[in-house]
Amino acid sequence: MRAEALKGHLDGLLLAALEDGPRHGYAVKEALREATEGRIDLPTGTVYPALHRLERAGLISGSWSVVGGRRRRTYQLTDDGRAALSGERATWQEFAGAVTAALGTRPWPATS
Repeated sequence: MRAEALKGHLDGLLLAALEDGPRHGYAVKEALREATEGRIDLPTGTVYPALHRLERAGLISGSWSVVGGRRRRTYQLTDDGRAALSGERATWQEFAGAVTAALGTRPWPATS
């Protein structure tokens, strides 16, 4: 999938990847890839800055842990993040419905 197609939807996708519970950054990336059957496989250089931005915005919270001798940051949704995810879903449904209507096979209305 082209990166341009994801513009404006990255936040919602990352929030959705955290809906089922906390994940570290790489696990967020992998959850998104698996949920989309590999169609969305974002580079880490896209995921981590977006996670940091969502954390600064208060939509997710992060905490440090040590696993296997390595430090990792685990993220989870905040209440504001859950509300934002709900809004992202509603916006997506509206957008997808409009695009589906425009790209459908029925004839376009005549204009004068």
